[in-house]
Amino acid sequence: MTPSGERLTIGGVSRRAGVNIETIRYYERAGIVPRPPRSAGGYRLYNANDARRLAFVRRARELGFSLDEVRALLSLADRKIGSCGKAHRMGQTHLDDVRQKIADLRRMEKVLDRLVVACADGTLPECPLVETLLRQADAAIS
Repeated sequence: MTPSGERLTIGGVSRRAGVNIETIRYYERAGIVPRPPRSAGGYRLYNANDARRLAFVRRARELGFSLDEVRALLSLADRKIGSCGKAHRMGQTHLDDVRQKIADLRRMEKVLDRLVVACADGTLPECPLVETLLRQADAAIS
């Protein structure tokens, strides 16, 4: 961790937090992280708290939280009072969504597995995978 008074350039905070420079600029424009002060030469100057905040955002995004959810989590982190209940509800909702996506992916896996097996070695005159997709496309537009 940097000493509290140390200033980091955007490249330094990028390395420290593990966040791409363009992503940092995007988060600033989106209001996810505050715009830092600038040096006399116009360089952005970050500190250890900025690096910590960016690392928090990176990890929340890796866990699949949306930018709005990240904003809400940061707001809870900034206030520190009464945040656990709200964070729990947000986390539970997100976990439920992740579990639903996993279930959907498992269903897709089974369908694709069946279709790939039906294609055998690829020597059938009509491909079951392509034919199934065509039938479903026809049904979708009917």
